[in-house]
Amino acid sequence: MFVVIPAYRPDEKLFGVIDGLREEGVRFVVVDDGSGIEYAPVFMRLEDEYSDCVTVIRYNLNCGKGHALKEAFAHIGEICKDDDGILTIDDDWIHMTEGAREVIKTWEANRESFVLGSRRYLGRIPFRSKLGDAITRSVFSTTSGARLSDPQTGMRAFSARLIPELIKISGERFDYEIAQLLFAAKEHINIIEVPLETPFATGHRSVHFIRFKDSWLIFRMIFIFMLSSFSCFVIDYSLLLILSAVLNNSHSAVRTSPGTFCVPLFGTLVDTHMIALVIARAVSSFCNFLLNRKVVFKTGSRSAIFRFYTVIIGLLLANYGLLALVTRSTGGFPLWIAQLIVQAVLYPISFILQRKFVFPDRDKNR
Repeated sequence: MFVVIPAYRPDEKLFGVIDGLREEGVRFVVVDDGSGIEYAPVFMRLEDEYSDCVTVIRYNLNCGKGHALKEAFAHIGEICKDDDGILTIDDDWIHMTEGAREVIKTWEANRESFVLGSRRYLGRIPFRSKLGDAITRSVFSTTSGARLSDPQTGMRAFSARLIPELIKISGERFDYEIAQLLFAAKEHINIIEVPLETPFATGHRSVHFIRFKDSWLIFRMIFIFMLSSFSCFVIDYSLLLILSAVLNNSHSAVRTSPGTFCVPLFGTLVDTHMIALVIARAVSSFCNFLLNRKVVFKTGSRSAIFRFYTVIIGLLLANYGLLALVTRSTGGFPLWIAQLIVQAVLYPISFILQRKFVFPDRDKNR
């Protein structure tokens, strides 16, 4: 087991974290995230007193927690074995080393999972912090389908086999930790939470968390995920209307009933709505796949593509059937309204199918 500790201007708590976990027989990778020359003695002391179990990675500029984690992962990737695990923990979480041992134990029993040390705060919590954490939980749950009590926790354990994918994920600061969990939810990696009772005053956030900037980075990652889905809906909706109008007004179009046109295709009359819907859905679904893979998560994984398109085809057929029902019934709606109604009906079905079939929970509660 490797323990990764990103450290920016650390104090004596860093040594307490290492002492608290050293007896577990782990190997530590501590990253000096540009702390400056005045903190060099701290890292030199680490190398002198803990030379048997600590490796220190240094660079001059403060690049952010996400960058520090990825630097450590790259180092571990060169020396680890396939069955090794990684635990990340903050440099001032001396009070949580007992919880860290529980997280390690849980991961060893569930090696294909992401295991989170989820904080349960003790004492009085300011309303502003309660509200911020509640918003983060709600938005994360809505966008990913994974209900987590503490998606911002820095304590998490996972397999070293995930290193190649984790290094590719975007984010250089605290947003990287949200991006990790979005990746895990997207790739149907089981997420297990280990509840840890934590004094609020000492455990809520690192003092190096720059509230407004890092909050924006975290929510930006979540909203990019939401925006990718909405953008693809706009592409799908716009193409459907444009292509339907073009086909309906083509010279070969034949009106078969009020509001319904067909065009000859391979010797058979085919409904223009069906042709437009197939083309629009093919373009929008491909864009959705590329956006999630290249922009949202920046990974090369395609493990769920077959299940993804199985659902897309099923929803396409359902969309066409409902669209025909809504537009052809007595007093039927025009296409631009009918498609909005159909999408409102199918969206929750799509969400459920993707959670349960495309990205299933794999026997464990998230």
